[in-house]
Amino acid sequence: MDQELTNIDKHIDTAIELAMTYAPQLALAIVTLLIGLWIINGVCAGASKAFSKSGMDATLQKFLFNLMNVGLKALLLISVASMIGIETTSFIAVLGAAGLAVGLALQGSLANFAGGVLILLFRPFKVGDFIETSGHMGTVREIGVFNTIMTTGDNKTIILPNGAVSNGTLTNFSTQATRRVDIVFGIGYDDDLKKAKEVLTGLIEADERILKDPAPMVVISSLGDSSVNITTRSWVDAANYWPVFFDLTENAKLAFDEHGISIPFPQRDVHIYQESK
Repeated sequence: MDQELTNIDKHIDTAIELAMTYAPQLALAIVTLLIGLWIINGVCAGASKAFSKSGMDATLQKFLFNLMNVGLKALLLISVASMIGIETTSFIAVLGAAGLAVGLALQGSLANFAGGVLILLFRPFKVGDFIETSGHMGTVREIGVFNTIMTTGDNKTIILPNGAVSNGTLTNFSTQATRRVDIVFGIGYDDDLKKAKEVLTGLIEADERILKDPAPMVVISSLGDSSVNITTRSWVDAANYWPVFFDLTENAKLAFDEHGISIPFPQRDVHIYQESK
């Protein structure tokens, strides 16, 4: 019985010694954890307000907020663990190795992720813009972190990886308020050139959708193999580009027919020679 009491006293003394040794470190670690979490919440809240005021895309705001929140809390936990005597060097090494392995396995996804961040940050286009990229044309419906989703003119949905979008050539048709409509009309060499120009000029002047400034142009652009090519250049509001393009093309054909102006097509003369026997 005395031996058992002696062992219990030893365990109690050891527990008290350990408590006296680690209690201050544990208390300091707990205080550091609480204060650190309070500071991190304040920093993240301030960053969130700054993101909102900057007009940054909502998707990018959420991603950066979560990245900052998780990253700061991970650093805080590692610091607190080291304060109470937990060895963190090997833990950090394992995390680094795991991060490298994941990075190599997800190269394509990481490239798309980086492209999405660049698109959301620099905003070469926005939702609702009509763009051409990676061989596709359509209206942007959604900009995600990994993919950009757009709808084509015939209502097909196209999902493009952001890596290809950010690294490729991109044409945005919606950034400017006005666009120039260029149409080439070919007439025969025997047709009245001045009359053809007058007809086209009259059609342009009669269309109220065509802007007066900059002034439209009707010029001879080239002398082709079988036609004299007349180019019209007229400025319109961006929304009226295709309606004006289609209407002017149709009205020009009808007006040319009415005034006897031909639109030639390529022809080839074939001469057959019979050899004498």
